[in-house]
Amino acid sequence: MSSQDYDCIVIGAGVQGSFTAYNLAKNNKKTLLLEQFVLPHSRGSSHGQTRIIRKAYDEDYYTHMMEECYQLWSQLEKEANVKLYRRTGLLVMGPEQGDYQVFKSTLERNKVPIVILPREEFSQHIPHVNLSQGNAALVDTTAGVLYADRTLKTVQGQFQKLGGVIKDGQKVIDITPGSVVTVTTVSGVYRAKRLVITAGPWANTLLSHTGLQLPLQVIKINVCYWSEKIPGSYNVQHRFPCFIQLESEEAKHHIYGLPSNEYPGLMKICYHTGPETDPDERDRQTDRGDIDILQRYITRCFPGLVPIPAVVESCMYTVTPDDHFILDHHPTHSNIVIGAGFSGHGFKFGPIVGKLLCELSQGEVPSYDLSPFRIRRFQAHSKSAL
Repeated sequence: MSSQDYDCIVIGAGVQGSFTAYNLAKNNKKTLLLEQFVLPHSRGSSHGQTRIIRKAYDEDYYTHMMEECYQLWSQLEKEANVKLYRRTGLLVMGPEQGDYQVFKSTLERNKVPIVILPREEFSQHIPHVNLSQGNAALVDTTAGVLYADRTLKTVQGQFQKLGGVIKDGQKVIDITPGSVVTVTTVSGVYRAKRLVITAGPWANTLLSHTGLQLPLQVIKINVCYWSEKIPGSYNVQHRFPCFIQLESEEAKHHIYGLPSNEYPGLMKICYHTGPETDPDERDRQTDRGDIDILQRYITRCFPGLVPIPAVVESCMYTVTPDDHFILDHHPTHSNIVIGAGFSGHGFKFGPIVGKLLCELSQGEVPSYDLSPFRIRRFQAHSKSAL
């Protein structure tokens, strides 16, 4: 058993943990990043080739945070000399009177460049898509695609260049809080003045060692890829955008998609929810209700796709009751900081979440108002595990 001392330990090397560790190392903190699986892996919520980046949101504070976030993504690209983002635009569709109006108002209020697509002009701008009856459409022109796997490799590489230590294949089996926190893994014991927990679907498993349980639900997402009938119809090269369908006759949750890119001739379209799952038994969850919804939607709205998924991969979301993140100190151990419950929309915020969790762990005043992300909003839900 090896034993080492650090300024800070971060548990979980997904996008949020990796950016947190990178920020700590940039601040000259001796930092250890622990990961239970051997890297890279596809067992959590940060794997896969692409994610959407967007300013289109229903809450002003997310749109505000994305302003700086775009700058931080661009900074990392320059620093590492790697392309992590491709601008494609994001097509937002939804019933005129529903969430669509809220998204539109947030974008307009925050002066985000958008293009409204009148129904009569829709098909000349967006071929091979049927806009649902009663739906309106706009494009967030600043949006695009993030290269997810490449991001993780890049940010972890930059962290190591700054002297950071990554130990993968080290599942945490115990956490002992105190003025110095002790973290025990299957093969070592590590100590630090500060701990950050960014463990995705395993957050509550780890928090149980610290006497806390948060109202987090882990769900499995079927990540579906659909074949183009005519290759290139929905291709990123042909300037086809990402899209989000806010509500539809098939479903109350969002449906979202990215242009064909990672798998030539296949477009990624997914349903933004799924059945509850145990993160250690993810592949035992075989519910395909979301795929039925997607097949009906694609048949109706994306006539250029074969409405049977060609490839189905798995991902997990860790969801809070209000779909907003948790970024906060542990209620009883102030030197333990928690980043959790990213609810399927956290990847794009990685650089800013990393900065904020670093600020919290160092006792600095956070750059943004974190009241929407505090644990106390769940007072009735979060309970002591002791």
